[in-house]
Parts: sequence; structure tokens; C-alpha cells
Amino acid sequence: MSLISRAMHRIFVYGTLKSGEPNAHLMVDSTLGKATFVGKAETVRKFPLLIASRFNVPYLLYKPGTGHRIIGEVYDVDDKLLQFLDEFENHPNYYLRQQEDVEFELDKRIEKAWVYMMMNFRDELLQKSLMANYSSKGPHGLQYVESEDTDRVEDLYT
Repeated sequence: MSLISRAMHRIFVYGTLKSGEPNAHLMVDSTLGKATFVGKAETVRKFPLLIASRFNVPYLLYKPGTGHRIIGEVYDVDDKLLQFLDEFENHPNYYLRQQEDVEFELDKRIEKAWVYMMMNFRDELLQKSLMANYSSKGPHGLQYVESEDTDRVEDLYT
């Protein structure tokens, strides 16, 4: 008999995986694993969140203190979904998953959650318009472009 890990991992999503966004369906696809919505939250620290690349992807850059407190959603996900999300976010090759403090909207409690961030990036990305709350259909006019191309990584690195 093999032992299967049933650990849950707290994940903070801020982009296309949020409810109502283009990839939200992935968070509720039971074939990918289990996710339980915990609540709306925002990062305790400020970070730059922007839209870049030819696919209009939201990027959270690891530059603490720059930008805004980022608004998102917190989920508890199982090992299977965490593995899928790591692949989806190309962790650790493109984004890096790391723990950050997030403050829940409802009761203001602060907890740690995993967040996917770009650690190495070109400095000119910081010249783009920064936002606190991503929406693909926002007033920015940069709607997310879905692609079947599994290698969407672009040269945004330093």
C-alpha cells in the first residue's frame, strides 16, 4: 500500500486564475486536483503587478515595496493541483513560488500563502503601468490572449 500525501497548500492567485478571469476554470477542474476557496485577500507588502508580453499576461515582479498591495484570492489546493500550477506557471524556471503574507479582506487576519512571482526581470518592465487588482477586461485594454503554445515564455528577464 502506498502512502498518498493529502497535504493542502495555501495559494494566492492574482491574475488569470482568479474568479471571472480567463483561466479560473483551472481552479475548479477536479481532474487537475482539489481547490477550496478560502477568501479574498491582498498582499501585506507592495509589489509591482503589470501586464506584458504579446499574450498580455499579468506579471507580479519580485520587487518588494514597489507598486501596490496586490488584491487576489486564496485557495487551499492539494498536492496534485499544486503540481499542475507549478507546471502552468513554469516554476521554478520562469516564475518562482514563494510564501508571502496576505491579509484576508473579511476578518483582516494575516497568513502565509504561496505566490508565483518573477524574480529576474528587465528593469524597463517597472516603467509599465502598475495595478493593484488585475482584470483581463480592465480599462487598460490589454485583454489576455489565450494560446495553445505551451512555450509562451518570452524574454522579460534581465
